[in-house]
Amino acid sequence: MGPSHFIKGQVQQLHVLDYGLFKVHANGRVIGICGFLIVTDLDERILVDTGFPQKYADDVVAASLEDRLGGFGEILQLTSENMPKSQLAKAGVAIGDIDLLIITHTHIDHVGGLCDFPGVPILIAKAERDLERPMYWGKVQPMDWPDREYLQVVEDFDLGPNLRVLLVPGHAPGQLALLLDLPESGPMLLVSDAISRPDEVVEAFAGSWDEVLAIKNGARLIALAKEKGAQIIYGHCPAQWPELRKTPEYFG
Repeated sequence: MGPSHFIKGQVQQLHVLDYGLFKVHANGRVIGICGFLIVTDLDERILVDTGFPQKYADDVVAASLEDRLGGFGEILQLTSENMPKSQLAKAGVAIGDIDLLIITHTHIDHVGGLCDFPGVPILIAKAERDLERPMYWGKVQPMDWPDREYLQVVEDFDLGPNLRVLLVPGHAPGQLALLLDLPESGPMLLVSDAISRPDEVVEAFAGSWDEVLAIKNGARLIALAKEKGAQIIYGHCPAQWPELRKTPEYFG
């Protein structure tokens, strides 16, 4: 990643974006699908993850059948209001205002809008970009990599003065997490699906791409949160999701 792409300003705002609700068939768990908008004091705008593809807002039944998603679960809520364009608009930000797109990993609920930000550099783990196609869902891999500049992460590094990118594989080959320090809210750790919910620790991250790595990096993130006194925002925590403030409200 070249120095010209590093964020210059201090992170001032963290917006939680609501990309819809999903029900997991195996256990009946209802989970929120989230993304994030990070804004600095220099008006740099970073979008983290993009939710499901647009086709799910257009026709959820047809899209689910096409991707064979029904074998895993079902979308309970996903309309045009849950797509990045509408969620960003709530924060007063347009698609064209995004300076950097961060993809934490390439599962369907994080990578759906990967192609929707022309000209915007994509920060992603090298292990994910090295895949022939984004992982998407199961054996369904309909997406091609868009023609973009890719900033490929191979280790932890500071993206900005108070924004650190963490490489924490386990859930996925190139899972990323983010540590930021806000002026009022203080340290916040966005663990994404590295820890989808606290119970995953007790369950030893069963079903992860690499359970051993997931356990190791899950423990590392929990220790880091304790060390920094950071609030953790989990990837898909049913208990936390309804209580999180969401855009246009934000953590500052």
